Amino acid sequence: MTSSSTKPHDIQALDALTGGAFTAPTAGERAQRVRDWLAAGPAAEQLQEVFKELSGRDKGAARLVREKLDELRRARDQASIAAEWEQKARALLEQPKLNIADALAWQRDAAKAGAPLSREPLAGVKTQLAERVKGIEDLQHRAQVHREAAVLLAQRFEVLSTKGWKDAQAAGEALAADVESWKQQAAEITADANWGSLDARVAPQLEASKAQLLVVSDAFQGALAQAVAAADDAAAPLPPVPVWADELRAARGLPPEAVAAAASAAKPAPARAPKVDPAARAAAEEAVKAALAKLEQETAEGHGKATAGAAAALRAVLKEHGRYIEQPLEGQVHAALVAAGELEGWQRWSADKVREELVAKAEALLKRPEGQALGGRKMQESLRALRDQWKKADQGGVPNHALWKRFDEACNEAHKVVEAWLEKVRADAAEHRAHRLALIEEVKAWAAAHANSADLKAHNRALHQFADRWRDAGHVGEKVFAELQAQWAEAFGAARAPIDAAQKGSIERRQALIAEAVALGAAPQLRIDAVKALQQRWQAEAQSVPLERRQEQKLWDAFRAPIDEAFNRKSAEREKASAVMSEHDRQVLAASKALDTANATGDAQKIRAAVADLEAALRGEFKPAPADGPSVGATEVVAPGQAAAEFAESASLAGAPSEGGGENTEAAVPAEPAPANDLTAPADGADPSARTDADAPAPAPAPAPRKPVVAVRGDDRPGAKKPEPAPAARGGRPGDRRDGRGPRGDGRGGNDRGADRGERGDRAGRFGNDRPERGPRLGDAAFRAQRESLEHAQAALRKLAAQAHGEALTQLISAWESRDAAQLPSVQELGRGVSPAVRGTWLQSLGAAPSGEVGKDAAESLLRLEMAAEVPTPAELLDDRRALQLKLLTRRGDPAPAQTWGQDVGKVLASAHDATSARRLQSALKSLLRK
Repeated sequence: MTSSSTKPHDIQALDALTGGAFTAPTAGERAQRVRDWLAAGPAAEQLQEVFKELSGRDKGAARLVREKLDELRRARDQASIAAEWEQKARALLEQPKLNIADALAWQRDAAKAGAPLSREPLAGVKTQLAERVKGIEDLQHRAQVHREAAVLLAQRFEVLSTKGWKDAQAAGEALAADVESWKQQAAEITADANWGSLDARVAPQLEASKAQLLVVSDAFQGALAQAVAAADDAAAPLPPVPVWADELRAARGLPPEAVAAAASAAKPAPARAPKVDPAARAAAEEAVKAALAKLEQETAEGHGKATAGAAAALRAVLKEHGRYIEQPLEGQVHAALVAAGELEGWQRWSADKVREELVAKAEALLKRPEGQALGGRKMQESLRALRDQWKKADQGGVPNHALWKRFDEACNEAHKVVEAWLEKVRADAAEHRAHRLALIEEVKAWAAAHANSADLKAHNRALHQFADRWRDAGHVGEKVFAELQAQWAEAFGAARAPIDAAQKGSIERRQALIAEAVALGAAPQLRIDAVKALQQRWQAEAQSVPLERRQEQKLWDAFRAPIDEAFNRKSAEREKASAVMSEHDRQVLAASKALDTANATGDAQKIRAAVADLEAALRGEFKPAPADGPSVGATEVVAPGQAAAEFAESASLAGAPSEGGGENTEAAVPAEPAPANDLTAPADGADPSARTDADAPAPAPAPAPRKPVVAVRGDDRPGAKKPEPAPAARGGRPGDRRDGRGPRGDGRGGNDRGADRGERGDRAGRFGNDRPERGPRLGDAAFRAQRESLEHAQAALRKLAAQAHGEALTQLISAWESRDAAQLPSVQELGRGVSPAVRGTWLQSLGAAPSGEVGKDAAESLLRLEMAAEVPTPAELLDDRRALQLKLLTRRGDPAPAQTWGQDVGKVLASAHDATSARRLQSALKSLLRK
């Protein structure tokens, strides 16, 4: 009761707190009041209470409160993170020696952790760290510049030592002031608070430059003071500088040192030791020349750091052996030192240029155009290459920490892509490893379940599928793959053991079949039945046990080779036996060549005459054809279909022995010419002994009818009995052979079934009482020659007929255009579709003058012609054609357009000629004249 009674009071309180959000009439007003209340910055406890009550009433308004709660929670989390990273930054700032890399790493790690670097207090400490780093970098740069300034000052002292002592005295004061200024600046650099944070190499380098400069300055000042004293007092010793000493000798009236030394050498004087030992001078010059060559080499190659080291080494050698070297060598030394100083400055500038290019490339890695972003591996390779190039640039010049900072930040930002890619690669590798392990277990289970499988083909197919799945299972690391590959090989080998054993036994059996094939092929007489049985055994073995394709093909080639060799040997013997050509074959070949020649001329009469001669030669009539040849259309060319059928039957029944014994007999009636399509087929193995006309000359023409020569079939199988020629006449029994050799040998028909059927066996055949007699059998070459010649003749005649048809049609259109009836083709030229009466109608139409009414009839006639010829009508006349079709449907008694096309052509020819109508008429007649 207490909770239920206080709940309205709480809602009223919350409504008053939120400015009436709970009692707002609409959702829009409620959301606006919640926004106004949130803008006032309520406490988190109040937000939680309002969200708890409001989430069940209005989801939209409650979402605003939830977003505010999330924002406060994120602010609390960021505040704790900011406090943690502020403490780390303070610790870095309090260190007396700050490492620049640590400061840069702090900023990078804080950004990765999600610290609010743009808000206080991290923004302040970030600025302090940046200023501290900048101060360290600037101080390090000043130290480097100051060290180089010391080198330049020392070179100025060396240059003044080559001029007169008065010039040196005039410039000495300014040079001394510069040295003092340099010493003050060096003291300021070492007194800086960031001096301890510099690189460990900077302090020793600056101290060494300072010591060298002071030594050179003290030596110069001492020599200059000695030169001033020697100028004031002639008895004072000369300075150690050769140029100044020669100048003072000249002022005193003494010869130069070189002349005096030459004069003293010319005077005979007692031998005494030289002032300078020649060995020491030679050693000094050799040391100086070696250091000079090294410096010149490094300068020429452009090695900045190596050049600085070589220059320092040359200066050290010069200090030790400078008093022993000659003036020309000393000049070379100074020139090389000046060049090395210039190269050092240029190398620093060049290295900065290279670094700037590398920074630009690193920053551009994440600023590529849309769709051209680099992948993980490519990004990794690019970053590795950029860092290697940066290392090479650092080797050639002084480091630039500002550019390094930019370069490192860009590389770290780009490396996030690489980290995401590597994480994905690791996840994929783990998934692929689990998949491969599961596949190995699946193969083991499958092998245990199919250990005794009899279907070896299915077994082998399943193994191939497992192998494909293993190959496509995804990428894993090399070590993991090596480990998994050993397990896979073991499991796959166990699964493949049954088929390996079966394949081993199959290979042994196939080797035995190969041995049998070799023995069968080496036999003097080839047994076809044994060859077929052996091949069937091989096919059964190949279908039962599958082998690797290459090995199976190799075994099959070894099995087939001896059988092919035996068949080739048999074919060679058969061709050798059929090489002797009979007189009949020669006549057929000659006639075939004559027909080919006629085909080449393109003359239809000559082609038909040659066809007639070839048909006569096929029938054994060797009389030459008349010179003028047959008349046009006298001979019909028919495809040799019956000859092909006879050839197929001869091949299938070549081994059947003949039952029509006896000698060759003659027919009771005179020989009649056979039809043109009754050609003879070749014998596969024509044996000269099986032909009665093989060696007999052609009979001479005589008035009496010539008795026909009957062709017989031969059997070329080894050991087959040569059949006797059979009579030409044959009965009409279905079982009888066409060559008159008696009934079939399979018991399906023939005279053996007519014993109990009376005289039905003497009944005539289906196609007449007696079949026309044929000529002798042809050899294979003659048969193929005559068949090809006849086929070419048929094609040539068809082509000539088509050409004649096209010419006649062209003449018809020309006659219409000129309205000249004399140009109209004849009935023979127009073809059998045009009768003389129809042609007469066309002549009358061409002779009459065209009129308007005739033109209307011509338009309808053209439509009827197109309907009769079934050719398309122009698009603009399709409606007229449909209307005419509907009109014809209503007139069922009228003749169809296909029956009256001759009269329709006459109506068109009676009209005036125009190009469109001519094209339509020609298109229709092209089809109609062929029907």
